Amino acid sequence: MSKKIQGVLTAIVTTFERDGAFNPVAQREQVKRQLSAGNGIFCGGTNGEFFVLNEQEKLAVTQTCVDEVNGTAPVVAHIGEISTRETIRLGKQVAKLGVDAVSVITPYFVPLKQEELIAHYRAVADAIDVPLFLYNIPARTGNTLQPETVRTLAAHPNIIGIKDSAGSYESLSGFLQAAAGIDSFDVLNGPDSLIHQGFVDGCSACISGLANVAPKEINAIWARFHAGDIEGSRLAQENVTGLRTDLYSVGFSPAAVKKAVSLLGFDVGDSRYAVSFSADEEQKIRQIVNQYLQ
Repeated sequence: MSKKIQGVLTAIVTTFERDGAFNPVAQREQVKRQLSAGNGIFCGGTNGEFFVLNEQEKLAVTQTCVDEVNGTAPVVAHIGEISTRETIRLGKQVAKLGVDAVSVITPYFVPLKQEELIAHYRAVADAIDVPLFLYNIPARTGNTLQPETVRTLAAHPNIIGIKDSAGSYESLSGFLQAAAGIDSFDVLNGPDSLIHQGFVDGCSACISGLANVAPKEINAIWARFHAGDIEGSRLAQENVTGLRTDLYSVGFSPAAVKKAVSLLGFDVGDSRYAVSFSADEEQKIRQIVNQYLQ
């Protein structure tokens, strides 16, 4: 990778037709919307519902995003599967599509030792031709990457950083400390509530699910910080944190994010997993969106 990934990458939703099939036309529309706000693309992650996509759909989503971005912004694709073998198999295919990097969650369902996680990531990083970000999301996988493990993995020439979605400042801070002094290894913030603080403390970028709903508002946190307006960045964060708190009180991500995008007038389809919103809940989401997005 020729340059460091900085700023905002949107953990973009995967768009579906009414029958649940992947909708590439709508996907391109969402990519354009993010690019116009100054955001890069993170596809096939949690907000992209990777857990309900088959392999061909994952490849189609990635190719659609890469084609639409066309080199104008970074594209990172998630390739994490439950086994090392399947992660490598998907990763080799995704690497051919023109992504700038890939990310890999820890294997899930079965608890693993730290040395087993090290072996997994080293094997994947050895096998693929694009840079790799570790992806820590223990609430969803049951496996947590420890800071000392991350520092060990940072020595691998093809492992260039970590996306931390543990949800706490303690976790994010621990990875920033582990990465201290390693110029070739970056920390990417996952929780939308910690974007500003992450930049203050040294994160190079954030990966934001809420940017699907509020692309300009999320980007403002980075743009103001990057321009030296630290107080302006903090105020932009306050608005985003309010949106996040209120929206997630109605429903969890990614379904609540996707419903909010739909209520903004974009035909992204429903989430594919078992989730539903009542008429009252939809109205609450509509009111929340109207309150925070001017």
